[in-house]
Amino acid sequence: MIEENLLLILVALPFAAALATSTMSPRAHDAAAWVSGLFLAAGGVVLALLHGAIGAGQVVRGQIGWVPALGLDLSFRMDGFVWLFVSLIFGIGSLVLIYARYYLSKTDPVPRFYAFLMAFTGAMVGVVLSGNILMLVVFWELTSILSFLLIGYWHQGQAARDGARMALIVTGAGGLCLLLAMILLGQIVGSHDLDRVLASGDLVRAHPLYPLVLGLFLIGCFTKSAQMPFHFWLPGAMAAPTPVSAFLHSATMVKAGVFLLVRFSPVLGQTDLWFHLVTGTGMATLVLGAFLAIFRHDLKGLLAYSTISHLGLITALAGIGSDGAILAAIFHLLNHAVFKASLFMAAGIIDHETGTRDMRRLGGLRHAMPVTASLAIVASAAMAGVPLLNGFLSKEMFFAAAADWNNGSWLDNALPYWAVLAGAFSVAYSLRFIASVFFGPVATDLPRSPHEPPALMRRPVEALVLICLLVGILPGLTLGPVLHLAAVSVLGPDLPYTDIALWHGLTLPLAMSCVALVAGVGLHALFHAAIARGPEGPPLLHRLRAQKLFERTMFLLTWTLPRLGLRFLGTERLQPQLRLIVLLALAAAAVPLWGVLAPAADPLSVPLNPAFAAMWAAGAACALGAAALAKYHRFAAVILLGGAGAVTCLTFAWLSAPDLAVTQLLVEIVTTVLLLLGLRWLPKRREEIAADRLLPARLRRARDFVIAGAVGIGLAAVAHVMMTWPLIPNVGDWFLRNAYHEGGGTNVVNVILVDFRAFDTFGEITVLAIVGITVFALLRRFRPAPESTTRSEEEAGLRDPTLAHALLVPSVIMRWMFPVLIVLAAILFFRGHDLPGGGFSAGVTVSIAILLQYLGHDLRWVEARLTVLPIRWMGVGLLIAGGTGLGAFVFGHPFLTAHARYVDLPLIGQVPAATALIFDAGVFALVLGVTVLMLIALAHQSLRIARLRERDRAAQKEREAA
Repeated sequence: MIEENLLLILVALPFAAALATSTMSPRAHDAAAWVSGLFLAAGGVVLALLHGAIGAGQVVRGQIGWVPALGLDLSFRMDGFVWLFVSLIFGIGSLVLIYARYYLSKTDPVPRFYAFLMAFTGAMVGVVLSGNILMLVVFWELTSILSFLLIGYWHQGQAARDGARMALIVTGAGGLCLLLAMILLGQIVGSHDLDRVLASGDLVRAHPLYPLVLGLFLIGCFTKSAQMPFHFWLPGAMAAPTPVSAFLHSATMVKAGVFLLVRFSPVLGQTDLWFHLVTGTGMATLVLGAFLAIFRHDLKGLLAYSTISHLGLITALAGIGSDGAILAAIFHLLNHAVFKASLFMAAGIIDHETGTRDMRRLGGLRHAMPVTASLAIVASAAMAGVPLLNGFLSKEMFFAAAADWNNGSWLDNALPYWAVLAGAFSVAYSLRFIASVFFGPVATDLPRSPHEPPALMRRPVEALVLICLLVGILPGLTLGPVLHLAAVSVLGPDLPYTDIALWHGLTLPLAMSCVALVAGVGLHALFHAAIARGPEGPPLLHRLRAQKLFERTMFLLTWTLPRLGLRFLGTERLQPQLRLIVLLALAAAAVPLWGVLAPAADPLSVPLNPAFAAMWAAGAACALGAAALAKYHRFAAVILLGGAGAVTCLTFAWLSAPDLAVTQLLVEIVTTVLLLLGLRWLPKRREEIAADRLLPARLRRARDFVIAGAVGIGLAAVAHVMMTWPLIPNVGDWFLRNAYHEGGGTNVVNVILVDFRAFDTFGEITVLAIVGITVFALLRRFRPAPESTTRSEEEAGLRDPTLAHALLVPSVIMRWMFPVLIVLAAILFFRGHDLPGGGFSAGVTVSIAILLQYLGHDLRWVEARLTVLPIRWMGVGLLIAGGTGLGAFVFGHPFLTAHARYVDLPLIGQVPAATALIFDAGVFALVLGVTVLMLIALAHQSLRIARLRERDRAAQKEREAA
């Protein structure tokens, strides 16, 4: 139980850090760094506490119920492989925090940066720890969204915005493919639990859908890990701040794809299709990425393409799939993160202290920055695979895996040659990095005078370079046991221990390493001068940029083709669009019901009540009258529409649905008044439009009448069949039986809303909040028609004392109604769990009370005496509703699980109480906030117009005085 809680704490810590830093002042640079660092340090402590269980070979699991019926649980698991990767995330994340503290400018909103970075850390931890493959995809897509925010942190630059958008589109689209793959995997295996999926390799590989699942899965992994042909987003992401590049684009986000390849290799691997697709793509990316890196003049651009190349190396190892290849993949995954993060930080220091990243302008920096030069040279040597450094060991293991016989195919036979060629290219671009920046003539035209950075800014680089040396010299002591635990977690407990040592004798992999080193030095010696003089890109191909092709494709898809479709199929007028939507809805309902919808053989029948028929006739007349008068007589149409609503309310009451009747009545009152207030600012229509008498207009109205009639008849037919069909057992019977015993209430409708289907209600009130804010924003920018801003005859008559006295009595009555309606709202709220009422009805009732005050008094008079603050009500409502759901987690129950019991109150006795009442309070607060927010937006139009009139009168007086 302790390990389970520690696992859940580990997931929550980065998100808690993000929440804490997001509330800080933009000037709280040190505080944001300290808070983020403390949370990551706490995560390191948790990892240390979990190491005992992981080292003993256990798999630690933790689970929180979410939607068990759909297989959606917040399920987390940690084995040796996951422990190693999470340690990498927290370790390099902590060093990046220290580095970012000195890298970012004091003018940057640093707390926002740390909030994004910590949230991304939490998403990455969620990807790695997820024990449910659907939740894994949720965290996966969350990393795409947060990387978009981090890449675009300096959003004032066009390159940052373009790079962020490109990364989001590519990785987000890949995430959708991964989601489809995981859904299909869950259907094949019969579960979305990761442990069951990992144990079902034979079942998955034998299934007819295996090729489709594999293709979708690989697209998701390749897009995230920047594999060909999806590699182009990573160089564009270099517009991000260097701490982002050091963390996301070398150690974490781009490693997520190869992490999944290694994790799922026992399930989807071990087939020729896997070998050719994964190994082929990895080798192509390895060679082409390394080749393109040689020709980059930008420091971060070179490191970006080298990252693409090394990710291809890990991908190829995952495709080979042998025990040695998987161990080498895990080893190089760690090694690459260490030396590449240090190189990105070194590149950031150079940019920070010199003002440029162009290697053609840099040179001789070993004199001005000797410590930084030494650190960068060692890290570059590790990247090149020089002996005594960590990169040499994992690259030699890659050479060994490439040289082994796998399946005898042409790709298998070509692996050693492509591996040596890529190794030579990596030596060449590493040498170019070192020679161009730190050697040669001293640069004299730099934007800033170069010097060493602050000591604490350099400490993270020193720590990472020290790790490169320690692992390179003492691999067995530093990482041997941890790597074995990770490999066992992937390949099974029967995996023998592999001794990782610096010297294994004169072997073929050692010879391949030597050939790559010599060839790389030769390539650099022959071509470095020509490359420095040439364009940024390989000869003859530098004009072919994948980024430009992507931009042109996006322009075609998002601009050219939509405009072409709009020209032939669309219209900017609202009425044809609505007509098309109605026709599509009618067709969508008619096609499946055609030939199926039929009355029952023995339908239920109820004698027609004359009073009920008369009531419906009145309602139909009101609806037809509203439709006929809507164009020229809006006020009368709204009144008639209210009459139709009143008939609907009476129908609910007649058919024994009092909850619906109460809600309908209250909503009808509010919407009618809001519509009447809105009509005040619409253009006037007192004269008939001449074109309405012409034949085209009459034909158009006839067409609309036919469509409306078809929809009405169709709905009536469906309703008649459903209401006359003999009753059969359904889900409603279950609700009726269990409302009191399971939900603690006798009002079944309210119990469904706040207990059984509370998650639906939570989603609905969230949408309601979004709609309310959207309406408020639109009304704030709304400018009424000019004829609506002039003072009407009614408003001019308000200055008449007789008329003012006549309105005195209604205004006093409206004022007196306020406490009455508040009491009524309280009654509806507290009785809602057992009798008609509830939070929604209570919220609308209070809104009506406030609405009456605005109608009966001057706007300034009301707001001077009544402060509502609707935005806060909405926020508090969402927090209460969400907090009620999260409170269930504390007691080990799924989200929004309610509890009901009787409590003893002094002098009263036993009183029913349910946690659903707290959730209902959140609904009440949000409904009140949304309704009053729209009311205030409409009411403030009068203030805006009054200010315009005062300004016009002042201007008129100035003109007259002149």
